Amino acid sequence: MQAAPVLVEVDGVTVRFGGVTALDQLKMQVHAGEILGLLGPNGSGKTTFFNVLTGIYRASAGSIRLDGRDILGQTPQQVYRSGVARTFQRSRLSLPLTVFDNIVIGDYQHMQHGLVFNLFRRRAFRAEYDRYVEKARALLDIFSPPLAQRLFEPVESFSMIDRRRIEVCRALVSQPRLLLLDEPSAGMTHDETDELMQDIMQVRTRLGNLTIVLIEHEMHVIERITDRCVVLNYGKKIAEGTYAQITADPEVQSAYLGEAA
Repeated sequence: MQAAPVLVEVDGVTVRFGGVTALDQLKMQVHAGEILGLLGPNGSGKTTFFNVLTGIYRASAGSIRLDGRDILGQTPQQVYRSGVARTFQRSRLSLPLTVFDNIVIGDYQHMQHGLVFNLFRRRAFRAEYDRYVEKARALLDIFSPPLAQRLFEPVESFSMIDRRRIEVCRALVSQPRLLLLDEPSAGMTHDETDELMQDIMQVRTRLGNLTIVLIEHEMHVIERITDRCVVLNYGKKIAEGTYAQITADPEVQSAYLGEAA
């Protein structure tokens, strides 16, 4: 079977905070259409990698190529326009706003929001508004048809799992090629986590060109939905392969369980 083309090529990325090296000469690839699990103990550099890839942090060295074009050092807005979207470990939803408001914020750079457009081009404004309503409903419907019918209710009235679904939809509304999920199961029960992972698998089926990189500490989640895994420790890649391969690796076992493992 022919391997999928490489969407993201990470080469020698190094990030330092004072005397601390958060990423150390990181090299890895992300293939188009795959779900890649990014694993490692707390402080191993997983979220730092997301922050560098999306332009929030600056790297000291290296390159990150998206479809062959180096995006390292670009602003978050430029990376977003290249087709990269993400969620955060801690919720970034605005709870008093409606589900619709929270979702369309995720595509604000593609929206017409100038004063002239909003005040004087009312027909065009209404057409764009209707288009976003349909887009938001279609995304929510992948996760939960009942949720799609509550588009104009405030987010604060929803459960944790529905808030996570809304966050993922906000990332998806811009139709990214690469979706970065930073511990989407944080704060949820085991059953809610299983539900959300099933939702993500449905998203992958419905949006067949989507590539996902997932940071997750729940190993049953990683085993269930990832095609391949990369394991970090102290900012370095220590293992790469399928879930079965990385969990059998003595260095991975040592990183998670201590030298006695």
